[in-house]
Amino acid sequence: MSTRQDWAARMGHGVPAARLPGLMGSLFNLCSQAHRLCSQLAIDAAAPGLLPPQERVAEQLRRETAMEHVRRIGLDWPRLLADGAARSAHAASALSALRHWPSPTQALPEPWPPLREWLQHTLLQMPAADWLAAWQAGGPDWLHTWSRRHTHHWMPALVAGARSSADGFAPLSPDHALRPHAEPPGLRMLGATLALKPQFALRPQWHGACAHTGPWTRLAGAADDTPLSPWALLGCRLAELSRLALDGGDAWLHWGGLSTGPNRGLAWVEMARGLLVHQVEVDPVSQRVLACRVVAPTEWNFHPQGEVARHVARLDPALPEAALARRVNLLVAAFDPCVPFAIEHRALPRAQAQEAGHA
Repeated sequence: MSTRQDWAARMGHGVPAARLPGLMGSLFNLCSQAHRLCSQLAIDAAAPGLLPPQERVAEQLRRETAMEHVRRIGLDWPRLLADGAARSAHAASALSALRHWPSPTQALPEPWPPLREWLQHTLLQMPAADWLAAWQAGGPDWLHTWSRRHTHHWMPALVAGARSSADGFAPLSPDHALRPHAEPPGLRMLGATLALKPQFALRPQWHGACAHTGPWTRLAGAADDTPLSPWALLGCRLAELSRLALDGGDAWLHWGGLSTGPNRGLAWVEMARGLLVHQVEVDPVSQRVLACRVVAPTEWNFHPQGEVARHVARLDPALPEAALARRVNLLVAAFDPCVPFAIEHRALPRAQAQEAGHA
């Protein structure tokens, strides 16, 4: 379960609206550009014309999401999905791959052909378009076939080795996929709930139930709601990275904003970890922020009664410590909380896995 505090509400209150996007980007530094964009879109919805218009939102979002996927795959997956000597070997291979990664920074005018080349030779062992087509046709079956076919390479071998940790995990329910941004009424309901129940930001539920969000809940892919196991979610991340690198990748992720009350605006972006929502209220006279609420993907997925908690609760406590750790690590790799986490068991010593600091 997530123990994060509502720092956005505390630190955003009273600041000049023009400073809020930068503040949110610094506060949530692992996905800084997504938070900056979402904050600005929310201010635009609350007070149109107050800030300069945001340009090329879709392309900015595409680049940050692709970069974050690569960072998490390269930095987290070897640590979380491999064991013993294999962990060190996979980590070394991943680090070498990242050194040659053509990062799609905002300075590069057209980073996608080099990224496709890198994906083919460094991660997928085949063209990204072919891998994506096979995933769309076969889903988890294709992920299994591909990972077993290329076990000489670190990435497929890592995915193949993680499959044994998925035993006993039930598939995610498509009914709990988070998509309030599918229609304006859903967004307005979300905005009203945030305004009336500030604590909702840390313990969100949708239609009275916990929801899950990630690359597998995109609006663009809502027609294909095949139940997926936590292990299959690894394939969703590889598939989305491939989509973003291909032509037309800027149309994959949805984003937007709308007014949810007087001087109040709500914005949403589909970013690497799932659906991100910002709502702000601005004083039109002082141009300062009266209220700021952020609902990040971590709060949905790591809700005390949420998807990850349910999967952990179903684990057999009699399993050996190493087996329990592997299963929990798979969940963390699949849902990515973007904060440090700890594994605790009453009969076992505490094991802790750390990630780079995040406010």
